[in-house]
Amino acid sequence: EEVGLSYLTLDRGAPTLSGGEAQRIRLAAQLGSNLQGVCYVLDEPTIGLHARDNHILLNALHKLGDKGNTLIVVEHDEDTIRRADHIIDIGPSAGQRGGRLVAQGSVADLQAAADSQTGRYLLHAMRHPLQARRAVGPQPWLTVHGAHLHNLQNVTARVPLQRLVAVTGVSGSGKSTLARDVLLANVAAWVAQRQTQAGRAAMDAGHAPALLGCTGLSGFETLDRVLEVDQTPIGKTPRSCPATYIGFWDTIRKLYAETLEAKARGYAPGRFSFNTGAGRCPACEGQGMRTVAMSFLPDVKVPCEVCHGARFNPETLAVTWRGKNIGQVLQMEV
Repeated sequence: EEVGLSYLTLDRGAPTLSGGEAQRIRLAAQLGSNLQGVCYVLDEPTIGLHARDNHILLNALHKLGDKGNTLIVVEHDEDTIRRADHIIDIGPSAGQRGGRLVAQGSVADLQAAADSQTGRYLLHAMRHPLQARRAVGPQPWLTVHGAHLHNLQNVTARVPLQRLVAVTGVSGSGKSTLARDVLLANVAAWVAQRQTQAGRAAMDAGHAPALLGCTGLSGFETLDRVLEVDQTPIGKTPRSCPATYIGFWDTIRKLYAETLEAKARGYAPGRFSFNTGAGRCPACEGQGMRTVAMSFLPDVKVPCEVCHGARFNPETLAVTWRGKNIGQVLQMEV
């Protein structure tokens, strides 16, 4: 009740809880434990919470603090920052431009720091340029009929196609259930079946895939693909990086293979791959670091002592283009 979850039935399966509900249940477990002298580290606890629930979370965190515990919270949320007893601002920007202590102390200390972006925002909220709202008119609509899964209670929702659509609501109201469990699952199955001639014939004869969590679908006929973009790690191997995942690493490899030095040595584009082949560093197998197994402790990753993080062997690194070898290009910013 203290974290606003009094509506949950006690037999709800844990995987069916929304992100915000799971977050608050974990918090409730800690509130009920009555521990003292514990240091809690919370990474963005307001993620998945509606603004309405923020004060419930903050009150619960203060109760943990009042029992004699320490709370370290990583957060962008303005309410959380303003209610903190002490603020540490890291920045000023991201990546190689960040990682420094910009300011620490109270809200006033942050506002007084010239290069604190957080402080500037707390002083006066940034004004964003507004764009006119796009009309939602006669274009096709995707409709899900009678959605009834988890917290959804017989919902019929219409989604305009060729538009950006946001699904909002308080934590646990059924946003993810509607978008992922009902819309994504059913539309993906129906669109996939329509891609084949036999599938279209079966659907025309009334043999559509079984619907999960809703009574009907309409308006999906103009869709060719259904893709989900979530927060799982990119790529299929531990060696994946933004360059390989997006696909422009292939272009860079071809570029190096076309240099005079590479042609003289007989190097093809495959030589400049850190995933396979003779070009990668044999010691770390192209990862740039080695994993050291520690007895009774988590594994430790250390830079490869042979290539020093370059991922390639000296012969491959000898080929340069505009004064840089391929290992140096891999370490450049986008």
